[in-house]
Amino acid sequence: MAWETAGAARLPRDWHKRRARVMRRDQRQCQFPRTDGGVCGQEATAVDHVTAFAEGGDDEEGNLRAICDAHHRRKSGEEAHRGRERHRPAPRRRAEEPHPGRRC
Repeated sequence: MAWETAGAARLPRDWHKRRARVMRRDQRQCQFPRTDGGVCGQEATAVDHVTAFAEGGDDEEGNLRAICDAHHRRKSGEEAHRGRERHRPAPRRRAEEPHPGRRC
């Protein structure tokens, strides 16, 4: 499934309008934060959830930002990794047994 349609089933009906407003608000510049406190500033190609929907975020414009393709791929990969970690079963450990050659 393509990225463009991966979350389409749960996006709000007015997503295209929200996306256009966010791109206009952010002047089509990537708003991904840099370590120096600024933002990336490259041409934005997508609108991204600041807090992922799966992590409690919503579709309100305050939780949306314009983002470039490189940062979108990076952030999506990090979110996918966290999602896999959340759903990974706890490791199973056998109960410790005394060694058969030792007397306790």
